[in-house]
Amino acid sequence: MTPTPIGSETEPRDSDSVGQRLADTSAVGADNPLRDPRDRRLPLIAGPCSMVMFGVTGDLAKKKLLPAIYDLANRGLLPPAFGLVGFGRREWSDDDFADYVEESVRAGARTPFVEDVFAQLRAGLRFVTGAFDDASAFERLTEVVGELDRTRGTGGNHAFYLSIPPSAFPDVCEQLANSGLNTPRDGSWRRVVIEKPFGHDLASARELNDVVEKVFRPEDVFRIDHYLGKETVQNILAFRFANQLFEPVWNANYVDHVQITMAEDIGIGSRAGYYDGIGTARDVIQNHLLQLLALTAMEEPVSFDAADLRTEKEKVFKAIELPADLAQHTARGQYVGGWQGGELVKGYLEEEGIPADSTTETFAAIRLDLATRRWAGVPFYLRAGKRLGRRVTEIAVVFRRAPFLPFRDTDTADLGQNAIVIRVQPDEGVTIRFGSKVPGTQMEVRDVTMDFAYGSSFTEESPEAYERLILDMLLGDPPLFPRQQEVELSWRILDPITEFWAQHMPPAPYRAGTWGPETAYEMLARDGRTWRRP
Repeated sequence: MTPTPIGSETEPRDSDSVGQRLADTSAVGADNPLRDPRDRRLPLIAGPCSMVMFGVTGDLAKKKLLPAIYDLANRGLLPPAFGLVGFGRREWSDDDFADYVEESVRAGARTPFVEDVFAQLRAGLRFVTGAFDDASAFERLTEVVGELDRTRGTGGNHAFYLSIPPSAFPDVCEQLANSGLNTPRDGSWRRVVIEKPFGHDLASARELNDVVEKVFRPEDVFRIDHYLGKETVQNILAFRFANQLFEPVWNANYVDHVQITMAEDIGIGSRAGYYDGIGTARDVIQNHLLQLLALTAMEEPVSFDAADLRTEKEKVFKAIELPADLAQHTARGQYVGGWQGGELVKGYLEEEGIPADSTTETFAAIRLDLATRRWAGVPFYLRAGKRLGRRVTEIAVVFRRAPFLPFRDTDTADLGQNAIVIRVQPDEGVTIRFGSKVPGTQMEVRDVTMDFAYGSSFTEESPEAYERLILDMLLGDPPLFPRQQEVELSWRILDPITEFWAQHMPPAPYRAGTWGPETAYEMLARDGRTWRRP
């Protein structure tokens, strides 16, 4: 006999009935009336549906999206009759597209390749050739979607994934509206997925939103910030609110400051066309790092429903205050050539496609303060950059020093500040740094660490972020997707900084393989602090 779920008023069910429930849920998804949403033993499985992917031949689709879809299918989280339609300019047949998908899956899937699973997925693959402004191509797309409803039983439920530049959104949205593909019928749903960047400033974010929400209802728009799909990012909420141990000291009474770092050891690669003119602050601070700040600083939500979670994050964004002197409390840099990992690498201005006079930053650091009782007087330092010492993303909550130390100075010479470090990538986990006596006859206190690592603590491998986010979108579950209000609030924070930089602060040089320009170190030194060495 299996135990009744906590909080359930139903009678215990035997293992056969549980297995039948799982089969029933697989058939009809999260809307199955037989599925008890309080029973977390059963996975949420998408109901009948298909996805139309624009930009399916791009790097994101090839390396992330297509493998994620296969991994979901391999884990039994997609319906057997799931359909996937690629849309692009290539003169491909359905079989050509299927071969392309198989190549992408074999190269990038997280789970093993299983012939039967892919055969089931392959049966639902279709391809439509056309341009984004080609009305006849969207007529063909309408026919294909209708054919999937008839032959695959997708039930009129269709998601449109815009893995394309924002400049192409107006054409695609207009054609979707003209063809009626955006309009659900008979209780079905239509959803649209858009990738960051959600604009390049507040004005463009609003323009982009107007384009999309003229065609889709706000609740049917899913904005993907893939960082929010990472297990470690979601674990911030569990770490804080499921443990009485940490929350009592998660405030200005005990915390000295917070550092949020996203460092990459690579350059811009082939992204010159996108990256130049955008820069690090717009590329990752406006979305990834501000979202990490919000999850770190937010108050406990009433529930983890989308509305409650978003409300608390938006309160954080509204409470953020910029430094009075942006010249003193922000830093901006651009990498120059040097040795990294035993290899001589180019500087940013030497990268292919970058103008010789470009002032785009490849490193950005800012101080932000929160006007709340919990965080009054606690600065949040955010930094991100390319060609830094190593690839790492982490949140470091650094605590105040003990008010009284009954030791001689020599006893604690090697003792730093206590810290809780949440490692988002790589080596996902949590490290707690504290002082401990060194074995021996003398009293000597030194920093030690206590580590939790996902890889060694759980037998199940963490799913990729896109697996979680694609599944949540198909389920219509929106907590991990920022809504327009969050996007606009984050641009209100960043716009004054980038405008100041454009007028008054050209990027300072830093050598590849280091941790940024000297101005970043000076920025923290003014506050009597130093950057962590990740």
